[in-house]
Amino acid sequence: MKGKQRILIVEDHTLLRAGLRALLLQDPNVEIVGEADNGRDAVHAVGLLAPHLVLMDLSMPGMNGIEAIMDIKRRYPETRVLVLTVHKTDEYIHESLRAGADGYILKDATHDELRIAVRSVLSGKTYLSPDISSKVINGYLGTGSADVGGSQWDTLTHREREVLKLVAEGHPNKYIADYYCLSVKTVEKHRSNLMKKLDLHNASMLTAYAIEKGLLAY
Repeated sequence: MKGKQRILIVEDHTLLRAGLRALLLQDPNVEIVGEADNGRDAVHAVGLLAPHLVLMDLSMPGMNGIEAIMDIKRRYPETRVLVLTVHKTDEYIHESLRAGADGYILKDATHDELRIAVRSVLSGKTYLSPDISSKVINGYLGTGSADVGGSQWDTLTHREREVLKLVAEGHPNKYIADYYCLSVKTVEKHRSNLMKKLDLHNASMLTAYAIEKGLLAY
């Protein structure tokens, strides 16, 4: 790698963005060229700032991270993207990689692992956290355990999965609408679609399903 490596941080939590900036700037070869708190602004920022690497969260208001990765890779295929997320489920991992992500690291990673991941992706390699790597290998080899209700899960859109997570956390429709920059009617439609697709009939059943799928941090 020659010269300073230009990095764009995409994360909807202000304190976490500040912490990532401070950590990454400990490397004298790194320059933070910008920040964004949603996918749509991230795509715009890549066009304006031409970063070498985008550090990308997945769950954000407006356009989510997976959608943003797809758009960035379509418009700017040379830009490297490293996912930094809390999501450990197979679906998020596989969809991120299918969208074009060059690496996937969890937010509970150590500082050293994050630095290694950034350097690896910038050098043209693919980096996966150790736990993630085993999931991907098992998935492709078909040795992973059967996913109960997997066929129903596969019918959900990215946005429906995100709405499911917030519903399971107990947030009302108005909060979800404001968080994702949607109308309340759109959120109600997503909830209705979730119940129909999953054959679940109330918020408690949705919450239990979300816990089963590993969508809740606790």
